Amino acid sequence: MLPRAPEAPTNVLTFDPSSPLSSTGTASVLRVSQIMSALSYALDLTEGQPMGHSVRACIIGMRIAKHIGLPVQDQSDLYYALLLKDAGCSSNASRLFHILNADEIRAKGDVKTTDWTRVGWESLQYAISHVATGAPFLERIRTLLRVAATQQRDSCELVKIRCERGSSVARSMGFSENVALAIFSLDEHWNGGGYPDGLRGKQVPLFSRIMNLSQTLEVFWANREAEAAVDVACQRSGRWFDPDLVKAVESLHQAGALFANLGTEKVLQDVVALEPEERQFPATEGMLDGICAAFAEVIDAKSPFTYRHSTGVANAAIAIGQELDMNPQAITFLRRAALLHDIGKLSVSNSILEKPGKLTDGEFSVVKKHPYFTFEILRRIPGFGELSEIAASHHEKLDGSGYFRGYGAEQMSLPARILVVADIYDALAAKRPYRDAMPFEKVLGIMQSEGTQKLDARCLDALITVQRQSSGPDLKELAQAVNHPVITIPKETLV
Repeated sequence: MLPRAPEAPTNVLTFDPSSPLSSTGTASVLRVSQIMSALSYALDLTEGQPMGHSVRACIIGMRIAKHIGLPVQDQSDLYYALLLKDAGCSSNASRLFHILNADEIRAKGDVKTTDWTRVGWESLQYAISHVATGAPFLERIRTLLRVAATQQRDSCELVKIRCERGSSVARSMGFSENVALAIFSLDEHWNGGGYPDGLRGKQVPLFSRIMNLSQTLEVFWANREAEAAVDVACQRSGRWFDPDLVKAVESLHQAGALFANLGTEKVLQDVVALEPEERQFPATEGMLDGICAAFAEVIDAKSPFTYRHSTGVANAAIAIGQELDMNPQAITFLRRAALLHDIGKLSVSNSILEKPGKLTDGEFSVVKKHPYFTFEILRRIPGFGELSEIAASHHEKLDGSGYFRGYGAEQMSLPARILVVADIYDALAAKRPYRDAMPFEKVLGIMQSEGTQKLDARCLDALITVQRQSSGPDLKELAQAVNHPVITIPKETLV
């Protein structure tokens, strides 16, 4: 056994085990809309949009829906479809990176202001700016020619990956089939020139028509102001967008209601207030667990090298917590923090995540920001103050040498220390682009070399004990060794 590390402090980063949703120790009713609107900030990151894009697009979409008299039940489905419209966006990130051989997040962000359906200078300029940008000249030319030759096929494939995955995520969280189908058809166009099925006119679900128009309006509003956004909608009316919906947009804009208050700090509260009152869902424990598990899969889908990482960390953390006799409420808190700990990594391009060689200082500085984004996203959920602190501390070390805040032992609670050990364990035990997976004894040797100055010895001892009780280093077996179920998405539904 390793020597004991100093005890975790009791006066910082504490949490009330009887109320894991509340950083104040006071239980309060948490709504699904509050969770989903905050977590949508993570989807914005991987789409190359400023955080808040999905929330603002949701506000625009709901204003359009009310203007055209959409029934309340339909408004409820549209509301969640708007917040979850990009739920599948991480699943095509690796494929897009390998097609372009360049930063796919930047490419995704910039394509939103490009009319990619028309061949011309705009689309050529986009290709030059986003294909093989760091490669030698001849390699760039070859890649550009290949991309041009396969553009239509690749675009359809990428959209299909995203749409299928996004609709699957919505279903896994218990949302209605209307929500899932709306997400699946998000990129269909009025004239049949969209993807993945080339639907035309009213074959495109109404929700999808509203969502595509709303997200485009938000992007141009954010980049080029309100008049330009409405002008683009009018220019694409009858091609991308339903002409009747564009007329509704013009009417709302003339009344000053389309973009009102989108730039205020209250935008998150405003979008929560737009959820139809008759269809508000309180977040049960099962629903919250399902949402955490679903977003863990969104996170891990970004790269084949992070597949199942969040669940692996959660299962390792559960095992350690059980071995340390944490109570069930504390384990629940820890599991949720572990599942969501890497949500900020959606901000990191696959050109960095899948780089086979050593990262440059600039690339590593990008990686080091991801716990900050985890904190910024999770803290927006009411009652998640402590969970955001724990989740964002997964790269901190007891001697203060970690990131992103350089926390030391006096600032790291027991859950934070457990999460650090669980994260390192799973990262070392999994295959990475620059090395194969490591056997447990080698992983253990590396972790022990960190010493008690960096890692909590009690947590590492607990991991060793549980792992050696199991039949191997597989994380499912590790979790089962302490008689705790492996994380799965519950069947409980919202409607």
